[in-house]
Amino acid sequence: MTKHVIIGAGAAGVTAAKTIRALRPEDEIVMIAEDELVGSRCMLHKYISGERDMGALSFVPEDFFEANRIGWRGGTAVTSVDTAAKLVRCGDEAVSYDKLLIATGSVSAIPPIGALRTAKNVYGLRHPSDAKAIREAAAEAEKVVVIGGGLVGLDAAYALMELKKDVTVVEMETRILALNLDDRAAKAYQERFEAAGCKFHLGRKMTGTVENDAGDVIQVALDEGGPLPCDFLVVATGVRPAVAFLEGSGVAYERAVTVDKGMATNCPDVYAAGDIAGLSGIWPNAMRQGEVAAKNMCGQAAAYEDTFAIKNTVNFFGLVSLAVGEREPGEGDHTVVREDRKNYRKVILRDGRVKGVVLQGDVSNSGFWQYLIKNSVPVDAVRKPVWKLSYADFCDLDEKGEYRWKSVG
Repeated sequence: MTKHVIIGAGAAGVTAAKTIRALRPEDEIVMIAEDELVGSRCMLHKYISGERDMGALSFVPEDFFEANRIGWRGGTAVTSVDTAAKLVRCGDEAVSYDKLLIATGSVSAIPPIGALRTAKNVYGLRHPSDAKAIREAAAEAEKVVVIGGGLVGLDAAYALMELKKDVTVVEMETRILALNLDDRAAKAYQERFEAAGCKFHLGRKMTGTVENDAGDVIQVALDEGGPLPCDFLVVATGVRPAVAFLEGSGVAYERAVTVDKGMATNCPDVYAAGDIAGLSGIWPNAMRQGEVAAKNMCGQAAAYEDTFAIKNTVNFFGLVSLAVGEREPGEGDHTVVREDRKNYRKVILRDGRVKGVVLQGDVSNSGFWQYLIKNSVPVDAVRKPVWKLSYADFCDLDEKGEYRWKSVG
């Protein structure tokens, strides 16, 4: 019987545990996580706003660990890994392993500006514990500054506005959601946020902080405009893989842990998956990495090769958007835009192939566009407008009446 230890309980870790249990019913599985529960990052803002309680953040059934005979060690921080002795250390305690999966994800990257890294009233938003701390701080606060106008920053801003807080967002880019959408689609969200009372300082850099006698940040200084008074801050300027506990372990890493196609590290019987491997921060990709790692841990050869990922879906104020592939055209690209009162759509074409699409409003056909982009399908041979393209142009129906993609190239 093999003992599998999994550090981390996100998409990669949970998928790995499920896969191991299915492949090796008698093996021992132990999961160790710093958070006390298995929580979805996508739902953290709903806890802040009070829309969901902490238990509702979980993406696994309540009896998941019992049903799968997994030893759950929630609320336990791993302090180091000894790959020579095959031990995971949690303070003074050590857990042995035969196979180890490192799936600790990422932590908020707090920039070294002013007192952001030392003040107690500065929070990231990555884990259930972060959401809990923000919700507790909001109970006594009125003015909140959010640093970062990406998806996580807007999640925090939206939740705090639901609590009737005075929210200001600072973003160094000249628009919000710069990594998720194009300018036109992002502008639609800015307008909705502003109509609800949110204030934006775009194209501005934070340069410092002012603290009170207790060391809490009470003002944020900008390169232009401000200062901005605040009761607390949420910093959403990016993430970095959670690798600090691997120092001295022998596991090779720079910014992220180095893995091969089987998700194996340079150390025998040690694997890594999810954000900590630095391959993709998208949920389905993390799940696939966890599955691949688990299969190899169980002696079944598997490789992670499909690194294609769609961007996160954006949904605020009832408006849904999705970007696949590139969001802005390059030199020589052809852009086709179609919009009406409820929908905005943009397709970027390069050399007769779809390189990117932005959908806002109706995103129901996103799978079709994803296939065309991922497989670089030539569409110019189909003599019809791009918005008239459909599965029928690239598929045949099989004997069951289901679509099967034609061979294209």
